[in-house]
Amino acid sequence: MNQKTKPCIVSCSVLRKEIEKLVQEGELNADVIFVSKYFHVDYVQLEKNLRKVIAKALECYPGRVILVHGDFCLGTNNEMKKLTDEYGIVKVDALNCIDCQLGGKGKFLEADPHHDLMFLTPGMIDFFSHAKKMMLKEGLDETDLRQLFNGVRGIILLDTL
Repeated sequence: MNQKTKPCIVSCSVLRKEIEKLVQEGELNADVIFVSKYFHVDYVQLEKNLRKVIAKALECYPGRVILVHGDFCLGTNNEMKKLTDEYGIVKVDALNCIDCQLGGKGKFLEADPHHDLMFLTPGMIDFFSHAKKMMLKEGLDETDLRQLFNGVRGIILLDTL
């Protein structure tokens, strides 16, 4: 695939290690732009940054931009679909980053039908570590943090590498 036909993947950086490994091993022939996973705590900031990155990617890769973000990454009211339709780009069929890694198409819901499991990958572990530091900095304490996760019945570690 040459530069004029090579696609550009715009992905959440939660998947950085996995995507970079695929590229390095020759399993994926695409240029990749990562959007910071830390924007996930703010839908407005995430959308603002996604719009910038998608617009720039479309300038360089017209008709060849693939979005690797979940349907729910901007909210649960089809915000991501509206965004992809607006820009005319293709998006992976996945609800969230974990669904991407489980094969998409809602496999995440099959794996966790009661929404009481926490799936952790290398990127998610780093995200939660950062989020904890930020929440503590904002004034939450350990008791508040435990309360945020009190409905979690179990943790599943996914070795995605």
